[in-house]
Amino acid sequence: MLKLYYATGTCALATYMTLEEAGADYSAERLSFKDNQQNSPDYLAINPKGRVPALVTDRGVLTETPAMLAYIAQTFPKAKLAPLDDPFDFAQVQSFNSYLCSTVHINHAHKMRGARWATEESSFADMKAKVPQTMGACFKLIEEKMFRGPWVMGDQFTICDPYLYTLSTWLEGDSVDINATPKIADHFKRMSDRPAVRKVMAAQKA
Repeated sequence: MLKLYYATGTCALATYMTLEEAGADYSAERLSFKDNQQNSPDYLAINPKGRVPALVTDRGVLTETPAMLAYIAQTFPKAKLAPLDDPFDFAQVQSFNSYLCSTVHINHAHKMRGARWATEESSFADMKAKVPQTMGACFKLIEEKMFRGPWVMGDQFTICDPYLYTLSTWLEGDSVDINATPKIADHFKRMSDRPAVRKVMAAQKA
């Protein structure tokens, strides 16, 4: 059985939903950031980075969302969560998810994680003030140049979709109007109606 360590409001939601979409046999353990559980000795023994998500497999621990999503797609091929038979198409899936991880997520993190990049309080405020602009620009680029529709990669639902949905849940808090990107707004609504998404979102509120 796979075991996912997650925290609410984080990118771990993407892996959680993908496990459910794949029909995987898994368990999920919630960590409390409020109680700093991500830095507890027990969790650091699992993921020395002190971050979520972490996915425990029978071969070891995986971290970093794009890696975990690709692993799930490859481990459960019958779920058809990625174009595994086409190296170029699969690379495009990886490219999209890497952009979410390396650019969009980092822009969002400037709102409350400024201490990772600076020490002056004035720098924190400046980074936070920039978030609506940078996040808005990212989603505008996705809307206009990267999103194929009706799902991220076209007709096939893939591991890109839970990941985009997860980061879309952050937009309101980042003072970005999702309706400024109509295709992504529609994607968000359709994702919200999926049984796997409903189940995971309910579990996170429990």
